[in-house]
Amino acid sequence: MANYTESIEKLIELLIKLPGIGRRSAERVIEYILDAPKEEIKLLSEKIVYVKENVRLCKKCHNLSEQELCHICHDSRRKNNIVCVVEKPNDVIAIEKAGYFDGVYHVLMGSISPIEGRGPDDLKIESLLKRIKEDNITEIIIATDADIEGETTALYLAKILKPLGIKLTRIGLGIPVGSNLEYADSATLAKAMQSRRDI
Repeated sequence: MANYTESIEKLIELLIKLPGIGRRSAERVIEYILDAPKEEIKLLSEKIVYVKENVRLCKKCHNLSEQELCHICHDSRRKNNIVCVVEKPNDVIAIEKAGYFDGVYHVLMGSISPIEGRGPDDLKIESLLKRIKEDNITEIIIATDADIEGETTALYLAKILKPLGIKLTRIGLGIPVGSNLEYADSATLAKAMQSRRDI
């Protein structure tokens, strides 16, 4: 059986470290790389390096940004007193695609997961509490995933936020239990935002 060259095998090993990429997918990516024009592959590699060097977390909400503040925090048309709390930057993108929410976000950068050794101190909760105190927040919408970790995180947030006396809601109908926000369609997410409930 013929083997790939050593350099291709090393590239396959690197590619299969990416989420959702198995050996066969890595081989297809390599086929594309070998068939594509050199300029296109050079541009791809430059963009990967650029993203790694220039994309950071927004100083205020922890969303992805190339500036100190992300485009949502910088948008004066947004309702800054309503904050939607999500687990990951991909969740912001999913909710934005739904086109219903006109507040701002706070990205926790994960969820509470004792099995994975991730507790409340590993999330961006302190900066959320600081925002609530400094930015005159009137409502927090908890939009964590509907899986065990997301529900655990929602319950923890409710416990520490309820005493602050602000309106606290949880996204409602439409998000199946055990699912991730980033995989929900826009109509489902819009319905979930509209049907949020007090917690």
